[in-house]
Amino acid sequence: MIPAVFYAIPAFVLLVVVEALSYRFLPDDDERGYELRDTVTSMSMGAGSQVVALPWKAVTIVVYAALYTVAPWHLSASSVGTWVLLLFADDLAYYAFHRAHHRVRVLWASHVVHHSSLRFNLSTALRQSWTPMTGLPFWLPLALLGIPPWMILLQQSFSLVYQFFLHTERVDRLWRPVEWVFNTPSHHRVHHGSNRAYLDRNYGGILIVWDRIFGTFEPEGEQVRYGLTKNIGTYNPVRVAFHEFAAVWQDVCAARCWRDRAGHLLGPPGWKPRADG
Repeated sequence: MIPAVFYAIPAFVLLVVVEALSYRFLPDDDERGYELRDTVTSMSMGAGSQVVALPWKAVTIVVYAALYTVAPWHLSASSVGTWVLLLFADDLAYYAFHRAHHRVRVLWASHVVHHSSLRFNLSTALRQSWTPMTGLPFWLPLALLGIPPWMILLQQSFSLVYQFFLHTERVDRLWRPVEWVFNTPSHHRVHHGSNRAYLDRNYGGILIVWDRIFGTFEPEGEQVRYGLTKNIGTYNPVRVAFHEFAAVWQDVCAARCWRDRAGHLLGPPGWKPRADG
């Protein structure tokens, strides 16, 4: 099964070109916008992620279908209520997935790819992981709820398409009720910030209400510094994709005990063993 988001790729590329041209003819006062090497890297990461996604979706479908068959009930795709439930359930699953991938280092090693650019534009949305396998567990409860697997995959694609449009500095804050309920470019700029006040904030997909409920919301205030707290300084897609996995492996091998090895794997990014004594 070809992921539905695959069909949106031509539109994504066209919109990246349009936004890049807007910076060419209507530049900002600061060093924002596009940089060729960065954009090529982001596009390469996006292309690679789609190559991996095609066979992985087949595995995902099999797992969802297996759980769906043992679900105590099966919800109807013709019911509006099922689609409403799916919207909220999928978005909550995405929040859990996203928060875990920022707070567990071995998961962060997969997700860090998306945060590795020093720029924030529509091409950044395409800078995706080549190891999507870490996301599978977070959507399994939806299949156990009796939601048909094809609906889960379709809603995931809707969410990804929505989130593509969050990656821009060309849109300022929106109408306040919209900003209160939905994830917006302003909220997502905060999420991509390496400023201390912005770290591990605004995990939402389509909705921002989960961040408000669970205490991870931060409004946009000071100017955002994009990238990582320790930037990797490379445009090589392979290094971008796997550099943190290599760093995790080095730390695990250098650890002196199993507790420290577990800490390097399951602790938050930046976790260090306690000093002796």
